[in-house]
Order: sequence, then C-alpha cells, then structure tokens
Amino acid sequence: MRIIGIESSCDDSAVAYLEMRDGKVVRLEQVVASQLVHANYGGVVPEVAAREHSAKLPLILKELARLVVDTADGAKLGEVTDLVAATAGPGLATSLRVGLDTARGLAAAWNKPFYAVNHIDGHVAANWLPGQDAPSLLEGNDPFPIVALVVSGGHTELLRLSGHDDYKLLGATLDDAAGEAFDKTAKLIGLGYPGGPAISRAAMNGNPQAYDFPRPLSSTDDFDFSFSGLKTSVRYFVEKNVERLSDPQFVADLSASVEQAIIDVLVLKTVRAAEESEVRTVLLAGGVAANHKLRETLRSVMADRLPDVKFIEPRPEHCTDNAAMIAMAGYFQSNYRDSDDWRTIEADPNWELGRSANQ
Repeated sequence: MRIIGIESSCDDSAVAYLEMRDGKVVRLEQVVASQLVHANYGGVVPEVAAREHSAKLPLILKELARLVVDTADGAKLGEVTDLVAATAGPGLATSLRVGLDTARGLAAAWNKPFYAVNHIDGHVAANWLPGQDAPSLLEGNDPFPIVALVVSGGHTELLRLSGHDDYKLLGATLDDAAGEAFDKTAKLIGLGYPGGPAISRAAMNGNPQAYDFPRPLSSTDDFDFSFSGLKTSVRYFVEKNVERLSDPQFVADLSASVEQAIIDVLVLKTVRAAEESEVRTVLLAGGVAANHKLRETLRSVMADRLPDVKFIEPRPEHCTDNAAMIAMAGYFQSNYRDSDDWRTIEADPNWELGRSANQ
C-alpha cells in the first residue's frame, strides 16, 4: 500500500509518501515547509497561513515527486500511489481547505481512493511511524486498549482507544489548551513564537520550584483540563515583576515553574486515566509531546506506578504537524472503512474524533 499524505491544518505545509508492506513501513519520504512569517505577528494569522499553503504545496509536491520517482512529474507520482489522504479537520478553516482541495484534485486526476483524516487521529498514528517502538506493528504484541494524551497547540485531551477505529473521549480542556498556555506565557515574558519550544529552552537553566503556580483541576475526579487560571496567574505575576524580565535567571526560573505546573497536571490525569481504564499502553501525541520534561516525567511516573503498562512516545520530529502521520492514519483507515467521496467531502474545522467528517 502506497499513500500520499497532505497536512495543512495550521501553519505547516507538508506532504509525504508512505509505503507499507505486510503491516510494516518500508519507505517514508516527507517534505515540510514551515511558515516562519508568523513569527512577525506573534502567532498564526489564518489568512496569511492559507496564502502560504497555496504557494508552497505545489512546490513541495514537486520536491516529493523528485524524491519518490526522480522527476517532478505529478503523473509519475500518481502511478506509484494507491490512495491519497489529507487532513480535513480540526484546524483553521482556510488552511484546511487549501490542503484538502489539493488532495481532492490529486485523487481525481489519478483516479485513486481518497481518505479524509482527523488531525488528532493523525497525531495518535504518529506513534507507529518508523524510528520508535511501534506496538501494533510488532508480531504478537497487541497494544490495545490504549490511553492517549494528545497535547497540541489547540488541543489537550485524553482518549481511550480500543482499536484504530474505536475512540472514547475521557476528558478535554474546558478552556485554554496546554499549548496555548505555553504560547501565551512565552509572549508575556518576551520569548517569542512558537512559545512551547521557547519556554522549554529557557526552563533548562531554571528552578521548577522557584514559583508556585496553580495546578488547575488537579484534585477533581474527572479527566478534564483547564489552563486559563494558570495563564491568568502567570500574567498577574509578570505584571508585578515586569522589571525583573531583564534578568535571565528570573526568566529561566519563571519558565521552569510554569512548565512544571503544566506537566504536573498532564501527568497526574494521564496516569490516573490509565489506572482506571485498565489499559496496556499509554501514548503521547501532539506538538507538546516533543517536550523533553513531559516525556521524562511521564516515563518516570509510569515506571513507578504502572510498571506493567507500556509507554510509547513518538519521535520529536513526528510530534509537530506533519504529513507522514496523516498518511499513516489514512493507511489504518483503509483497513477498516470505505474511502470518502472526494467530490463531497469538505473541511470541518471543528471535527471531533468519533464521528465522520461533515457529519
């Protein structure tokens, strides 16, 4: 099975070629174009993102064709493709439409099956990409049921998976996502965009116990998250200490303390969900899953409290938005459902796992 994947849900334009044989990845090629222009605005501007996708997707598709078939000829790429998959949601409506329409055009021109992929499903599927222990692709090792912690820019949620096509939402953010809390904190203290990596870098030289910030909903019995209160607490703290922002150690300690507060909540809820759901595996997924401190903490707590539950984490390069994960999700979908009608499928910015796109 040979799949072309396209991702354009936010500010990264990405295309990938994934070849599967006997349930294993035998070839993966990917081209990603990041939109650095958004750093000038302190965040993603939807209209700018859509224009950038329109300009970059044709170019990186040509580059992908050169990698796969040694020529920029799209028809040749179509000859070695069995299906096309693209992100249909959730995400920015205008960005989604550019990538989705590109994929629909390829499916139509090549006369290939088309699969609309949920972006969150893609992040989960990233755990099966080559380079790490891919549980369901190992002989005799069934990873299900799974608890997945999905932490990306606009999403923080816990999912229970009984199979690749069977999701149950255990809990989600009630307001700001963890990624948004990182981004807004970074902006408050002048670390720029994107905020998550900036906070993580600054925190490396800081004391995570320097300042005591709230751990929202950490004492509740549910699996929901809330980070707006933490964000507000950080804003008030910064306003009272604005003159100290010129001190690198203050910024490092502040970054480490905010990072620790967010991670404590994520880890606490994830481990408790795994305990109560009686799962075999815990997965990390999403852009924030690249955070080294989050990986290290969750791995350590899991080893202590759930030594018999396997912990799987995607490679850092597969955590951020990418087309390889969309191709992998498309592969899994092709194993359990019919393809979508490329003529009628539309972008769905609010698409929730557990229902079909445009439902």
